[in-house]
Amino acid sequence: MAITTTSVDVADVVDRVRDTLEDVFEAVARVRDRTVAIAAVRAAGRPLTTADLAGLRPLLHDRLRRHRDLISGVGFIAEPGLLGDAPAWLEWWQTSRDGELRPLLLDLDPHTSAYSDYTHWDWFALPRETGERACAGPYVDYLCSDEYSLTLSVPVHHGGRFLGVAAADVYLRHFEAAVIPLLRLLPGPACLVNARGRVAASTDARHLAGSLLKGPDAPGEVRRWPCGDIPLVLAQLRSA
Repeated sequence: MAITTTSVDVADVVDRVRDTLEDVFEAVARVRDRTVAIAAVRAAGRPLTTADLAGLRPLLHDRLRRHRDLISGVGFIAEPGLLGDAPAWLEWWQTSRDGELRPLLLDLDPHTSAYSDYTHWDWFALPRETGERACAGPYVDYLCSDEYSLTLSVPVHHGGRFLGVAAADVYLRHFEAAVIPLLRLLPGPACLVNARGRVAASTDARHLAGSLLKGPDAPGEVRRWPCGDIPLVLAQLRSA
């Protein structure tokens, strides 16, 4: 969709932001659905294994190639204890700086790794707790890339059991490149805020990405606009 330099209605900006992230969530939903399909056809009475999850790889590679402008990593993160051959697991692929697709190889031994318990991270905890999709960050993603990132995730269930989450990483610099031009179409400063109140993108130097916007009565805030089903809110701000 073409972007003009004239101001537009806030609802139009909200729609464009929603459409940008719906493309990412669509990729994540495909990973969720494929994971459920793999779980559904495994041998009766046998737990899932890392070899089963390897069946996700063609889809993960395809999503990374299709969405290279936004998605930097994508995959499935298992609920600890789900798999029969590993206590925890990330079937995760990402695009390297040279454009190659590479698996994320992590040390998940709790005796040697500070990142062995990933269940406390918002991208895992929020979908597990709420049953809804989530947008975590911005945060420095020490687990995958050491980049300032957003992680979009959805819960994965099968047979009434929580299996884990499907997720995609979006580098903040790529997200800002996509949405800041949209926010600048508005007549005043604005920012996008996630469910934790953390700013994901902003055109106001008082509210930088990564900072917290304190509730509906935050100083300088005018109005909030939910971005449809996307777990972000557009906050219009008073000019300084």
